[in-house]
Amino acid sequence: MKYGYIGLGHLGGHLAMCLIRGGFDLVVYDLNPSLADRHVAAGAKRADTIAELAGQVDHIITCLPSPAVSEKVLAQMLPHLKRGATWIENSTLGRDDVLRLAEIAKGHGVDMLEAPVTGGVHLAARGEVTVLVGGEQAQFEHHKSALEKIGNRIFFMGPLGSASIIKVITNMLAFIHLVADAEALMLAKRGGLDLGQSWRAIQASSGNSFVHETEGQLILNGSYDIDFTMDLALKDLGFAKKFGEDFGVPLDLAQKTLETFVKGKAAYGGAAQSTQIAKLLEDQLNTDLRADGFPAKLV
Repeated sequence: MKYGYIGLGHLGGHLAMCLIRGGFDLVVYDLNPSLADRHVAAGAKRADTIAELAGQVDHIITCLPSPAVSEKVLAQMLPHLKRGATWIENSTLGRDDVLRLAEIAKGHGVDMLEAPVTGGVHLAARGEVTVLVGGEQAQFEHHKSALEKIGNRIFFMGPLGSASIIKVITNMLAFIHLVADAEALMLAKRGGLDLGQSWRAIQASSGNSFVHETEGQLILNGSYDIDFTMDLALKDLGFAKKFGEDFGVPLDLAQKTLETFVKGKAAYGGAAQSTQIAKLLEDQLNTDLRADGFPAKLV
């Protein structure tokens, strides 16, 4: 099968490279043509437009920053994509967006699989993200070999919309953990503890989390460089809030975390690293959270 990949940013660029390394015949496109250079050097073919890409492939995978962009790209590719093709969406969308866009695709004879990923850009680069899939079981099985090149843990969650719910849940937890980790590290610093040793003690404790092990290191380094923005965090927290309303679940911690990220965006801008949410506390208390021996970038 020949796949097209649209959206070669921090995350999508790595996912596309995983498919190339996995031996798939890939055509790539991004609004920024230079982002495709490394993929072309690795054996992919570059398309100059979405229409050109759609006309050359059997199926298309996308990784895009918002539902609005996904809808715009879908409109450009559908007239040129063959009937019976599958659109696989690696982006994080709301359930309502997934169901609505799937209906638009179905009207053109194109099936949709939602396949958002989680684990971070550094794991995407290694092909070790977790892939959360929603859609028809037969379509999942048909594309499973490609999904297994993108990630090393694949969870089929059920019908369309299922993956968007669990992906938003995982992101909601990650942002709550991030704010909590910043507070924990600040307690250690203001309590006179060695931050490096405190990080290691937390890692070995019942208070450990994936976020502490990853983004906690970037906080202590001071780079905050997680390749994920305040705007993206707010998008996902907004989805979580909507699910809470839809399902009648009070999300007190998620709401408080959303409010904290609103403050973070106001202070540092929507393009700032989401990990800079820790800087709000650092600036408020005029106390940095630096420790030696922690990386500027996760690998």
